[in-house]
Amino acid sequence: MRILVVTGTGTDVGKTVVVAAIAALARAAGERVTVVKPAQTGVAPGEDGDLAAVAGLAGPVGAVELARYPEPLAPATAARCAGTPPVMAAEVVDAVRAQDADLVIVEGAGGLLVRFNDLAETLADVAAGLAAPVVLVASAGLGVLNTAALTAEALARRGLTLAGTVVGAYPEHPDLAERTNLDDLPTVTAAPLLGVLPAGLGAASPEDLLAAARCGLGPVLGGGWSPRRAP
Repeated sequence: MRILVVTGTGTDVGKTVVVAAIAALARAAGERVTVVKPAQTGVAPGEDGDLAAVAGLAGPVGAVELARYPEPLAPATAARCAGTPPVMAAEVVDAVRAQDADLVIVEGAGGLLVRFNDLAETLADVAAGLAAPVVLVASAGLGVLNTAALTAEALARRGLTLAGTVVGAYPEHPDLAERTNLDDLPTVTAAPLLGVLPAGLGAASPEDLLAAARCGLGPVLGGGWSPRRAP
């Protein structure tokens, strides 16, 4: 079983779309895919969350959501506000190891060091417990180099592997910062750029998402994208 841990440089950077794109490519290759969401925040009981979005984009996948909190806050804070138990890193590790799949993708909430609980456990602890590589989903524009570099440094200090970075929502008409960031992200993270997905894929059909994944993600993630073909 392969395991990928997916985090972001922040919120609303296209992380769920990237998870769906990776899942779609794996499914197209005949693999059984499960997506694990340790903590879904900002979604009320009964409402569709990130796992429903992944299934709508990628097609049927296994889905495991360990906890849900209605407030759109960091999981530890949202759990306190809801008066319900927080997620523990060991629970996430056990849930992932229990899956019967060829590929398990763990999608974090926000960035790498967003706290799950008051013990200061984070997605980094999950990646360490699973000995799994991390894929960083980055925003496209000004300011991302700093947050990407900080994430890479945090992973390196913990002895964790950054497989590379994917730009999750690249604009149709990029500005100067968005264009040059494609060259600079591999330098500041000391890890390869693994893909660039266009903005707006959250509303795509499964067929269009799969086509975009094949063109926008590199071979490590199952696609045919190459940095030489970057926008």
